[in-house]
Amino acid sequence: MGSNDLKEKIGVIGLGYVGLPLAVLLSSKYVVRGFDISSARLKELKELKDSTLEVSPDALQRAFSNGFSCSDNPESLRDCTFYVVTVPTPVNSNHEPDLQPLESASRVIGEVIKPGDVVVFESTVYPGTTEEFCIPVIEEVSGLKCNVDFTVGYSPERINPGDRIHTVENICKIVSGSSPEALDRIDKVYASVIKAGTYRAPAIKVAEAAKVIENTQRDVNIAFFNEVTKVFNALGINTAEVIEAASTKWNFLRFHPGLVGGHCIGVDPYYLIRKAELHGMHPRLIAEARNVNESMGFYLSDQVVEALNRRNKPISNTRILILGFSFKKDCPDIRNTKTYDTITSLSRYGSKVVVYDPWVDRDAVAAEYGDVPLAADLHEVKLAGPYDVVVHCVDHSCFRDLDLADSKTTDCVDCSIINPYKE
Repeated sequence: MGSNDLKEKIGVIGLGYVGLPLAVLLSSKYVVRGFDISSARLKELKELKDSTLEVSPDALQRAFSNGFSCSDNPESLRDCTFYVVTVPTPVNSNHEPDLQPLESASRVIGEVIKPGDVVVFESTVYPGTTEEFCIPVIEEVSGLKCNVDFTVGYSPERINPGDRIHTVENICKIVSGSSPEALDRIDKVYASVIKAGTYRAPAIKVAEAAKVIENTQRDVNIAFFNEVTKVFNALGINTAEVIEAASTKWNFLRFHPGLVGGHCIGVDPYYLIRKAELHGMHPRLIAEARNVNESMGFYLSDQVVEALNRRNKPISNTRILILGFSFKKDCPDIRNTKTYDTITSLSRYGSKVVVYDPWVDRDAVAAEYGDVPLAADLHEVKLAGPYDVVVHCVDHSCFRDLDLADSKTTDCVDCSIINPYKE
């Protein structure tokens, strides 16, 4: 089966880490219309550039050759028959779910949807969001009725930013629908491009719940290792060595302590917590896991201070090098990075902090976080030395062969935290 020989015309709303790889994959079989509200994002894609580094220029070129197009005009979606929503679902400053992007996407669809069309939501949400929030918005704007004029489904995204093995086509796709017919139709589309196959969930809420607990489970497990790391540090025991020893048992779950940022593990549990609270439940374990992981950036800065105190070095006069700013290894994604907490905490002591991360875009960092002392390159890093402390926050592969011998004092303190996103 060649490109564009199936009858569905697919509109993908949101062309970020999730939407773009999916749109490019679908374009191998379907006519795909991409929609995004960011003119800068659209411009770079048309120039065959993807700042997320999830899609190569060659893959983008093939997609455009197959008829893929992208626009910020909702009218470009009007001839579509199958809509996929991949917009972010963040939390606000109070860690409460922010459904505004999802509402905006639903309104865009409501403006162009026709009888017979189907809408699939992929954004991570709490159970019930698709049916209780998204569908009413589409119905209000369009004047149509779900399961009478159009149908809806939910198929949670499982993209792992920076992962070149578990790409979208290699991850089993959960699918669900508002009717048996919708489920068949949605399954057919995804099964035509997903090599790893699909799994039919019995209900939309089941699919929503499955996604949100995937990341919540990881959050809880990492929180446990962060907690025991604090205990072992107090006891003078090397946590990495403990994990190696414990891993010799067949049923030991091997996770790693570290800074839990990004737009998934560090965000999604709040959606489940909020939904539970609305039903009179207070999930203490999940909430406490979030508290533990939210604190780790500040805990790392405290470890730096303690290490300096043991050497009788006043932190106010130290020069500190932070290695890594993105939220995970070998990835440019800076969303919700907890390294920022470590930087701000150490800076308040009056120390001179320099951050080095060749993976991230300096303009993007400035736009998101303001004035971060991010070095332009390794030459600038060495000029700002020598350093009294080197803090390893992200284990980018490029740091393994990093030679800082001439940039350290003779009694430089090395502090590190193992990246929790290894597996």
